[in-house]
Amino acid sequence: MHMELFTIIVEEYDPAIEFFTGVLGFDLVEDSPSLTNDGRPKRWVVVRPPGARTGVLLARADGERQRAAVGDQVAGRVGFFLRTDDFDAAYERMTAAGVEFVTPPRAEPYGRVAVFRDIAGNRWDLLGPA
Repeated sequence: MHMELFTIIVEEYDPAIEFFTGVLGFDLVEDSPSLTNDGRPKRWVVVRPPGARTGVLLARADGERQRAAVGDQVAGRVGFFLRTDDFDAAYERMTAAGVEFVTPPRAEPYGRVAVFRDIAGNRWDLLGPA
C-alpha cells in the first residue's frame, strides 16, 4: 500500500496550481472537469513533487464550512512535510519566489527544517538532511 492522494482545500484552482507548480516546483498531474455529488461543475486537480508517488488534490472550497477550513486544515499545526535533498537550494529558491517562511531554518536530530505557509495558509515543514 501507499498513500496516493491527500486533499488541500483552496479558495480557487488556478492560483493554487500556480503556487504548487510555479513556486514549489510540483508537476501538474491532472486538471480535468468533474462534477460534485449533486451535479455542479468542479475540477479534479492533482499536483505532486517530481518523482513522488503521493499527490495533492487541490479542492476548491464548496460551502461555508469548507471555506472556513481554507488555511486551517490541521488547526494551525504543521500538517504537511516536503523533503528535499538540497535544503539550502530549496530554501533560497522558495524564499526568492515569495514563499512565507514562519520560522528560520534550524537543525533538529532528524535534519534541517523550516516552516512555511502554502497559498491557503497551511503550515508545512521543509525538511532536508542534517
